[in-house]
Amino acid sequence: MVKVFIEARRKDTSEAEARAKLAKENYFGTMLVKMGLADGMVSGAAHSTANTVLPALQLIHAAEGMHRVSGAFVMEKGDERYIFADCAINIEPDKETLAEIGYQSALTAKMAEIDPKVAFLSFSTKGSAEGPMVDKAHDATAIFQKSHPEIPADGELQFDAAFVPAVGEKKAPGSKVAGHANVFVFPELQSGNIAYKMVQRLGGFTAVGPILQGLAAPVNDLSRGCSEQDIYDLAIVTATQALAKDEK
Repeated sequence: MVKVFIEARRKDTSEAEARAKLAKENYFGTMLVKMGLADGMVSGAAHSTANTVLPALQLIHAAEGMHRVSGAFVMEKGDERYIFADCAINIEPDKETLAEIGYQSALTAKMAEIDPKVAFLSFSTKGSAEGPMVDKAHDATAIFQKSHPEIPADGELQFDAAFVPAVGEKKAPGSKVAGHANVFVFPELQSGNIAYKMVQRLGGFTAVGPILQGLAAPVNDLSRGCSEQDIYDLAIVTATQALAKDEK
C-alpha cells in the first residue's frame, strides 16, 4: 500500500508520511478501492466531507474525460425522484464547471433510472434579470447544450419555471425542459446545500448522498447527521456505480 500510495500522489511523499496517512480510516479505505481490493467506499457518518473527499482526490483522481469532482443528491419521495447538484464540493463554480456538473448529474440520473432533463437554476428566467450570476448560468447552459446536444437542458431558469409546467410555459415558452426538469444544477454550493436540506427536512424527501461524481472509482460521502437508512441507501448507490464501471 505504501508503494502504491507514493506513486498515486504524483509528488514527493516519504514512506513515513505515507504510513501516517494510511493509519487513518479514510486513506486506508480509499487505498482498498485504489488497489481493487474493494469496489467502493462509503464514509462521512463520522468524518467531515473534506476528510472523505481529499483522499479520493489525491489517490483515485478524476475519471477519464472528467476535469473535476462534484457532489449530487438523489432526492426521493414516493414515485418522485430528482437530482440536486452541486451540494457538497464546488463552492463557487465557474461556467465550465457548472456545465460539467450538469453532465455528471445527467449520468447520475441515468444510473438512478431517471431520464435526465437538466435545468441550470438562477434567480432569473431567460433574461428576466441581469448580472454576472445570471450570465454564468446562461453561459453554462450554452456550453452544456453544445457539448451534449443529446441531453435536454435549459437555463437560466428559476426553480418554479423549471419545475411547474404552467409556470414554465409562461416564463419559458417553447422550452423542452421548463416545467419538466428533474436534474437541478444550482449556481453555487451554498444554495444547493441549503436547498437539499430544506427539501429533505421540510418536504419529507429522502436525500441519498452526496454522491461524488466524476471520480475514477466510487467513493461516496454522507452527512454526519445521517441515519442508518441513509448509510444503507448510499451503499446501494455505490454498488450500482461499481457495477456500471465494471460493465464499461
